[in-house]
Parts: sequence; structure tokens; C-alpha cells
Amino acid sequence: MEWVNETWVREFVFLGFSALASLQRLLFMVFLLVYLFTLGTNAIIMSTIVLDRALHTPMYFFLSVLSCFETCYTFVIVPKMLVDLLAQKKTISFLGCAIQMFTFLFLGCSHSFLLAAMGYGRYVAICNPLRYTVLMGHGVCLGLVAAACACGFTVSLVITSLVFHLPFHSSNQLHHFFCDISPVLKLASHHSRLSQLVIFMLGVLVLVIPLLLILVSYVRIISVILKIPSSVGRYKAFSTCASHLIVVTVHYGCASFIYLRPKSNYSSSQDTLISVSYTILTPLFNPMIYSLRNKEFKSALQRTMSKTWFSLN
Repeated sequence: MEWVNETWVREFVFLGFSALASLQRLLFMVFLLVYLFTLGTNAIIMSTIVLDRALHTPMYFFLSVLSCFETCYTFVIVPKMLVDLLAQKKTISFLGCAIQMFTFLFLGCSHSFLLAAMGYGRYVAICNPLRYTVLMGHGVCLGLVAAACACGFTVSLVITSLVFHLPFHSSNQLHHFFCDISPVLKLASHHSRLSQLVIFMLGVLVLVIPLLLILVSYVRIISVILKIPSSVGRYKAFSTCASHLIVVTVHYGCASFIYLRPKSNYSSSQDTLISVSYTILTPLFNPMIYSLRNKEFKSALQRTMSKTWFSLN
């Protein structure tokens, strides 16, 4: 055990994969391949949406922003994790830990609010199709993304400030592979119930309120879809929402398990496993769920590749 007596902790030591020392090179190769594939698929999605005018719609605008968030999110965590899998000493400075926590919280919180905005977009498309272009104009879409980022920035700034203003002068061994809230709080020498309550309530704000907005949107959507007379029409309407619902379930399911459970139920091994799923696997599957199984997107991708090929020749 490393202890820092009567002085402030200046760096943290990651112990997230210490129990799997013999498998760390294998994990490095697997995570590296998954990471590169994730970067590649998100780059394809963003470039296709930008280059093909047929995809210049609110749904694909939000999708491109979502892909950007997920690319940045993985960039904040995965490269450092890959380096640590091969390193003997897996450390991060106190300031570096604070920056990492702020950045991933900003992107994660913005992601939550963006999913709520996408749910509103689905509601308008199905319940008010004739006013869709007015209610979801370019200015409105930009405003929703700006609001999601502003909320994410505010929440992440408050939480990071509360966490890193606490005294850290005991153990510096972090039982995780990045600077998440619960593992870092566990190392604080003492923290008030008020700071814990504020952090928990902000977690509720970021997760529960957007989820409630999504549920309200889908209650209205389902009530409209059930009034469609043909089964084919109902199926097509439901299919346009399926991808969003899958991503919402995975995102809020993992995040709620990590951030909304009682502190007494904290388990570093469980958190590490769940964190691997939403920092590495979820950004891998989301592009496939949203785009690569979408006929409209695949047609646009083929057109973009053809134009690029002809321009190069």
C-alpha cells in the first residue's frame, strides 16, 4: 500500500485491472482493436452526414453530434487506459485526474440531454409531421445541442469542483481505470453529507429528468402510433424509434447502476466491469444500431464512397 502521510496526494495510482495482470497484454490488443474500429465507424458516420445533402435532417444532425460526443468520450479515457495496460506504474497527476473527470462528465451529461432532444425530435416527427420542418428547424436543433452542452458543462463543473476541493492525504490507490466519481470520493479523507447530497441530486438531474422527458415523448408517440389503421404503418413508425430506444436503455441503464445506487452498495469490481461496457462497448455498438443498419444511411454511404472514388480518379 502507498500512503502519503500528512501531505496532499499529488498523484493517483490506477488499480482497475490489477487482478488481471496476466491478461493485460491480451486486454490491450482487444481494447485497441475495438477502439480503432469505434473511431473508424464514428468518423465514417460524421463524414457521410456532412458530405451527403440527403442526410442534412434533424435526426442525422443529432446523430452526428452524438457520434462526436462518443468519439471524444472514448478519447478522454481509452488511450490512457491502453497505455496503463502496458505500463508498470499506472499513475495520473491530481490535476490530470480532475481534468479527466470534468471532461468525461461534461460529455456524458451532454450525451444524456442530447438523447432527450432526440426523443423530442422523434415525437415531433410522428405526432406533428406537418410542422416538423418548423418545430425542428436548423436554429432549434443548434439551440437544443447548445442547451445540452451548457447543462453538461454546468453539472460537470459543479461535481468536479466539489470532489477535488475535498482533502486527499491518505491512500492514493484508485480501484478503477479512470477518475470516476465514486472511486475518487472513496479516497477523500473526509467529505460532508452536503457535498454527497449535492452530487447525488445532480446525478438525479442528469439521468432522471432527461429520462422522464423521453418517457413522456414516447407515451405520446405510442398513443399516436396505435391509432394508425394499418399494421405496416404501425411497424414502420415503431421501427424509426427502435434505435433510439435501444441506445437510451443501454445508456441510462449503465449510468443509473453506477451513479444512482446507495454508496453502501459500491463495488469496485462491478463498477470496473460496467464502466468497460459504457466506455468501450457502447460507443462501438451505438454507430451500428443507429446508422450501419439504416437503409437510408447505407445508401448515402454508397453515394459518398462513389463520389470520393471518382474524384480521386
